[in-house]
Amino acid sequence: MSDESRLQAPQRFPFPKRYRLTKTDEFSSVFGFRRAIKGPYFLLHWRLCSPEEARQGARLGLVVGKKLCRASVGRNRVKRLAREAFRLQRQDFPAVDLILRLGVSLDKAKPRPSKAEMAAEIAGLLRRLSRRLAEPRDAGNPPPAANPAAPEPR
Repeated sequence: MSDESRLQAPQRFPFPKRYRLTKTDEFSSVFGFRRAIKGPYFLLHWRLCSPEEARQGARLGLVVGKKLCRASVGRNRVKRLAREAFRLQRQDFPAVDLILRLGVSLDKAKPRPSKAEMAAEIAGLLRRLSRRLAEPRDAGNPPPAANPAAPEPR
């Protein structure tokens, strides 16, 4: 078997500008929706898009304030980790706008989180949101019975 047949073309997950939140109004609409998932270091804010916006798919915005991480190296690392996690999981999301925000000071955190811990938390938050958005939305009606022939419980 040749080396070429064993190698497969890598699947591409680009992160172009159209997948990013860039305008103040876009950020404000997500923060105004007031939905968030909290982790030890990050908050993931989200807002489902309207049908007009749905053609753009999932988009990501990042907020990493200088007050919470003084060193630009640390702020850039957080942004890089978040973009990478989103880039790999973007296809799992419906049309939704996301903002990942640093929630605690990395300078004061004891012990300071490692790169792997931050990456795992970001990926975990994205997975949690993906599962939450995939759940059925109609909570008023119970799910259908798994076995219609089974008798009703008394």
